[in-house]
Amino acid sequence: MTKTVTVLSGLIRPLVESRLPEWVEPRFFQSKDEALELAPHAEIGWFDMYDKKDMAAVITAATKLKWLNSIYAGVDGMPLDLLATRGTIVTNGAGINAITIAEYVVMGMLTVAKGYREVVRAQERREWLTDSPGKVELFGSKALLLGYGAIGKLIEERLKGFAVEVTVVRRTPGEHTLTPDQWRARLGDFDWVILAVPATPETDGMIGAAELATMKPSATLINIARGSVVDQDALVAALDAQQIAAAFLDVTTPEPLPADNPLWSLDNAHITMHLSGRAQDKMFVRSAERFLENLARWHRGEAVEPRVNLTLGY
Repeated sequence: MTKTVTVLSGLIRPLVESRLPEWVEPRFFQSKDEALELAPHAEIGWFDMYDKKDMAAVITAATKLKWLNSIYAGVDGMPLDLLATRGTIVTNGAGINAITIAEYVVMGMLTVAKGYREVVRAQERREWLTDSPGKVELFGSKALLLGYGAIGKLIEERLKGFAVEVTVVRRTPGEHTLTPDQWRARLGDFDWVILAVPATPETDGMIGAAELATMKPSATLINIARGSVVDQDALVAALDAQQIAAAFLDVTTPEPLPADNPLWSLDNAHITMHLSGRAQDKMFVRSAERFLENLARWHRGEAVEPRVNLTLGY
């Protein structure tokens, strides 16, 4: 039997090794150097690394690669043009962390609405507060949701449970929907502006000084997408001038955020260090199950999923 060389991160080894089909020849790596050595032999690869530049270097070295799998939902940082030229199929982690990220958005909204940061600080001071530092209810508030993939749909579902009126941005018109050419003119209608878009040239800097100036002074910006979708300097200026009430940022530019970055010192900036997708213990289990299911589809000549559109970048 001809076997297919499949190069995988050692992190996933305990979850897949004993369940791999006979036609797979698995080779596991523990470091960038090991991955670079193995990559040229791979027909199937799972090359996830924390450093996106290292990951891109390994992908570039994988000249025989037919299918690239990733746990990451965002494929920014991957050499998409090269993969397209080579005809490599790419599947990503869309939806794998959607539940916990959607929960993180709700947590962020409640943290801001109830002034919970001040409650925690009071506890650290052992001070008994006699009034709530935050008096906003989610009930009846309005949220604009940019990005309506797996994460966006779960955010909408959870916010409806709090009676938040959710308007989504999508190309197809409909009730509580704004098209891509409409939402900027309506920014002032919303109490919450939630970013859940993929990082693409189209979304780069989509929230800048003009958009921030249009938002309500009482509004909060929530970004669980990528730092690149927000003009961070403009956001710092808007927060410092209290042009908007707050920002809840799971993502920043760069990451990690340098200790001297002014965002750290702004009391109305809530920074959660890109932890939203990590606030659960099922990420690798879900990814392993999806990969094994896709292996069976691949062997049968069926489509693997979710497949990335290499032109669109998501």
